[in-house]
Amino acid sequence: MKRRDFITHTAAASTLVGLGGLSLNSCSGSGAKKLTILHTNDVHSHIDPFPSSHSRYPNLGGIARRAQLVEQIRNENPNTLLFDAGDIFQGTPYFNFYGGELEFKLMSKLNYDASTIGNHDFDNGIDGLLAQMPHATFDMISANYDFSNTVMEGLVKPYKLYLVDGIKIGVYGLGIAFDGLVTKRLYKETQYLNPFEIALDMERQLKEGEQCDLVICLSHLGYSYENPERPSDVQLAQRTYHTNLIIGGHTHTFLERPDVRINKNGDSVLVNQVGCYGLNLGRIDFYFDNDKNASASGVSILV
Repeated sequence: MKRRDFITHTAAASTLVGLGGLSLNSCSGSGAKKLTILHTNDVHSHIDPFPSSHSRYPNLGGIARRAQLVEQIRNENPNTLLFDAGDIFQGTPYFNFYGGELEFKLMSKLNYDASTIGNHDFDNGIDGLLAQMPHATFDMISANYDFSNTVMEGLVKPYKLYLVDGIKIGVYGLGIAFDGLVTKRLYKETQYLNPFEIALDMERQLKEGEQCDLVICLSHLGYSYENPERPSDVQLAQRTYHTNLIIGGHTHTFLERPDVRINKNGDSVLVNQVGCYGLNLGRIDFYFDNDKNASASGVSILV
């Protein structure tokens, strides 16, 4: 699928998929546990809403509105996690002036749980990214960027574990190749590793080693490309075994609802991306029965 450059003007569009053969009706009764995953991607330093005179996105977006939505959903379901799929930086004068400090401080105020790293997050170089790390109370996650022998060594985790209402969630991150996107002087000695190989290692460790009930990938690979050799979220979903949800970024793809792909085990994988600039907030609700079988529904909320 090519990049879809449109905004859904409905408040929410939903999809329902059974994971492990569980239907929504069977998990909506007593004993079901509900986990809510909220997510953004490619916000690109857009702090304020677009002006009402904007030709494409009039009066849309803004981090204050997103904060209200997140608070409302957390009040509805305290079992909520909030993630970002990268490209936090670059796009407005806020980044040019503050260098990412404001973005990290505001995301921290929203209590983001983790983000992966996008190519534009290197725009002030690896030293510029390091300088902003003290302002982030959330974890930076990337499994295929090797920061050994760089100033960022030890500051980026390959994955993070969360225990929410007895449900164990493993989250790993993947970043895009630097070639053609980030110059060597910016990423310096950072090593890019094959995302498919790393994903298989990560999901195996999370599912079999850590015994996670849910495995999530924060990806900045891009949704899909015409070139089948270029790594993408769609390919990742089809090549993995244990990843349940891929939260994507980079291609600014506006999906009305999560895409459903089939993995190597023949199970459903959700792939979602909510455009760019903070115009939408992604929401995925997972329902677990007493045996921790799961089903999920997804919505894209216009901010």
